[in-house]
Amino acid sequence: MKSNIVLWWIIAIFFAIVGVMYTAWNILAHPGLPLVNQIEWVGSTTLFFSAAMGAMVGVYLSRVYKHQGGELPEDILTSDIDDGDPEIGEFAPWSWWPLVLASSAAIFLVGMAVGHFLLPIGIAVFAIAIVGWVYEYYRGYFAR
Repeated sequence: MKSNIVLWWIIAIFFAIVGVMYTAWNILAHPGLPLVNQIEWVGSTTLFFSAAMGAMVGVYLSRVYKHQGGELPEDILTSDIDDGDPEIGEFAPWSWWPLVLASSAAIFLVGMAVGHFLLPIGIAVFAIAIVGWVYEYYRGYFAR
């Protein structure tokens, strides 16, 4: 993580230096014109905005690093998989209800696009899918 922060700051500094050099080169390449016409605005603006974007990513990464309290197990090359393995919940291994729920959303959206007679059908399938997904541990193969 620290190397990423340094890398983004190097990128920001590089684009800032190149932007200054590019702008100065255009001013020197077109003597005699007014300053507004000497600068090539698209390239200069792009380079300075690229420097600003690199700095924003560098600031974001440094703030994340500071708030997480150091290196995470995912960032350490010598860590094991179990070092950063939190409990993320209990999921039904062979549940078909998420597929039915997605189908209800598809029916509803097709009803909005094609014919409004499908809207109540999509809502009904949605209600059945939500109830089935919530109560799947109370009946059938996963009943307790």
